[in-house]
Amino acid sequence: MKILFFSHYFAPEGNAPANRTYEHCKLWAQEGHNVTIITCAPNVPDGIVYPGYKNKLFAREMMDGIKVLRVWTYIAANKGTTKRIINYLSYMLSSIFFSFFYKRPDVIIATSPQFFCGWAGLITAKLKNVPFILEVRDIWPESIAAVGAIKNKRILRMLERLEIKMYKAADHIVTVGEGYKKKLLDKNVPEEKITVIPNGIDPEIFQPAQPNKQIIQKYNLEGKLVCSYIGTIGMAAGLDAVIETAKELKKQNDKNIVFMLVGDGAEKEALQRKAAKENLNNIIFTGRVDKKQIPAYLSVTNACLIHLRKTELFKTVLPSKIFEACATAKPIILGVEGFAADFIKKANAGICIEPGNPKQLLDAVKKLSQNPDLCRSLGKNGLEFVIKNHDRKNLASEFLDLLECTGRKKHPVLTRCETMQQTGNRTQEEPAINCESLYQTTQHITH
Repeated sequence: MKILFFSHYFAPEGNAPANRTYEHCKLWAQEGHNVTIITCAPNVPDGIVYPGYKNKLFAREMMDGIKVLRVWTYIAANKGTTKRIINYLSYMLSSIFFSFFYKRPDVIIATSPQFFCGWAGLITAKLKNVPFILEVRDIWPESIAAVGAIKNKRILRMLERLEIKMYKAADHIVTVGEGYKKKLLDKNVPEEKITVIPNGIDPEIFQPAQPNKQIIQKYNLEGKLVCSYIGTIGMAAGLDAVIETAKELKKQNDKNIVFMLVGDGAEKEALQRKAAKENLNNIIFTGRVDKKQIPAYLSVTNACLIHLRKTELFKTVLPSKIFEACATAKPIILGVEGFAADFIKKANAGICIEPGNPKQLLDAVKKLSQNPDLCRSLGKNGLEFVIKNHDRKNLASEFLDLLECTGRKKHPVLTRCETMQQTGNRTQEEPAINCESLYQTTQHITH
């Protein structure tokens, strides 16, 4: 198949949409499919283009069998509103324009979390008259309203109308969790139009490992319980609770616990100022690290903090950080309610706390600090659960089945695909659909 994928974020960027898109496309390319990504120069989260790249009008590269087309965008840091919207719009216009130089694909995919990328894919699919699959990783613009990034109700209503039109126009929608599916159903998207393909893990990259001695020495972590938050330090993360918990640990003269915030984002500088003002030497800010280094930082971590602000919308999300923590056998302290909490309880992989509650965060880190056996047990449970249910190769194969069913438009195959949707999506134990062999078998029976 010729697959054209629109993604605002892509490797070497290390955020969740970039990682998921890269891993899926790499596996599809290994299967022999012709995969092309239209993205922009890597610059997340600080709006500075990565070394070795330039924000050119147009640039090509090959990455693990994937054809990567990078188009010009107005570069903006991952903070503020106006400049970021200009950034999103510039990507949409550039990617649509340069897609005309790409031969007609069999299927087009576009991924959120910002839906101007979705519109780029949709418009191109309509112009080229090919099927369009929308991947919903975030309910946009509801998510930006939840963190207060846009407060103008008129703008939000306009964006919501565009959102609904995009859902209606898509041939199919893929979501990363049942929570998102529920939100789409609430917006009157037909259930048979939605497939849930969750995030997963690559056990060759994320696996239990001996602690990285260089990182331990660099940050003086020997003999301490390291509670790490790894990811974008943005408005949605709600990490003020870490500051308050660190203050209480300092007051109790507890020097055995340290927080390590690995990453960058709109709120990092503000948090650093607060930590400096309180003279908190039990919080480490590493800044942005290359995604290839993330396993090393996980290796020195004793507990992973996964946290979002307390809002109704975030009860629907299932953060990708959960899978990486579980894959490296790290217990999780989860400050996210709803579907994420249900996941952790089902896997018995961590301790759930109320988002933004410093006292509960304090109690959780102290409990893990005083009970190494509990740490090991929770980590082991999480590892076993994701290996069984969330192997990235299996999930990429399931996604590919859907692409083949949507792209080939063969009636016997489509009937099978529709049946798959109407039965609520196949479980992990069911085999992946091979559309080609199914079609050939149907033709054989017919003849």
